Amino acid sequence: MKVLGLDHVQLAMPKGQEDSARVFYGGLLGLKEIPKPSELASRGGVWFECGALQLHLGVEESFVPARKAHPALLLAGYEAFVAKLAQAGLSVKPDTTVPGLRRAFVDDPFGNRVELVDGQRDG
Repeated sequence: MKVLGLDHVQLAMPKGQEDSARVFYGGLLGLKEIPKPSELASRGGVWFECGALQLHLGVEESFVPARKAHPALLLAGYEAFVAKLAQAGLSVKPDTTVPGLRRAFVDDPFGNRVELVDGQRDG
């Protein structure tokens, strides 16, 4: 027995905000939206594909944003991504606490923390 990897990461979102999720995750980050199974579609939320991993946004009635727990997205074209998000009016917060790793944090439209990691690592 062994764990093979991660299938998906789930974040919570407020009810009725699927279009905001699509603008941020699909439009700004360029993730591909994938259909939810019909058995789950009535619950709201939206799913995206990110390479072999999926990012699920599920509706939580008493929504509170994730401020510490977060997905970390590995980026090609880190500088362009950061610039694009800043030009869209988002607050991108660079972080230099991990030597040899360029990364920054941004909040999604609901206040969930999202880490942006440069795919071009030093060393």
